[in-house]
Amino acid sequence: MFRNLKLEYLDLYLIHLPVSMKPDEFTFPFAKEDIIAMDFKSVWEAMEECVELGLTKAIGVSNFSCKKLEIILSTAKIPPAVNQVEMNPVWQQKKLRNFCDEKGIIVAAYSPLGANGALWGTNRVMECNVIKDIACAKGKSIAQICLRWAYEQGVVVIVKSFNKERMKENLDIFDWQLTSEELHQINQIPQQKAFPALEFIHSEGPYTTVDEFWDGEI
Repeated sequence: MFRNLKLEYLDLYLIHLPVSMKPDEFTFPFAKEDIIAMDFKSVWEAMEECVELGLTKAIGVSNFSCKKLEIILSTAKIPPAVNQVEMNPVWQQKKLRNFCDEKGIIVAAYSPLGANGALWGTNRVMECNVIKDIACAKGKSIAQICLRWAYEQGVVVIVKSFNKERMKENLDIFDWQLTSEELHQINQIPQQKAFPALEFIHSEGPYTTVDEFWDGEI
């Protein structure tokens, strides 16, 4: 892996999802019957070993609920540095953010614009009237309002663009701020998750319902 990446170590290494696949049977798209329960303790011990061996400077998780983070923390020698999760004005993750803040875990927000066009994305963020109205009033783009909002929540923001002008626009969020009234308006936006993880729900488990996968944080 390091040869392919042309690196000697990683800055951050994440568990992408709280699931495992049957050994030697991973294909994509995968079959739901190949999904098995993750042994959180053993997997996290292997992640910690990566730090001890100098293969990565930090380790973390992605798409983990408060409950699953608690499982990791109950035996961890090295706590997760990051929890990378879906987060934007239409899915604000208030409970999870509060939990991570208490535990010293950085939240990294993926899909801050809703990932419209992705296999599981949503247009609810970019078409949200509340965001549109704020953007119009401030002379900013909808994307800038979303990114500034996430920045003001104290999280790491992950945004992707191959368009140079949009990349410049995405960076132009630091010399202005949202008002308390604008933040209040955003806080009142009805919440709906774009990535329910249906691909990992199977009648024979390990997760039989969406609610079980996210531990009620849905």
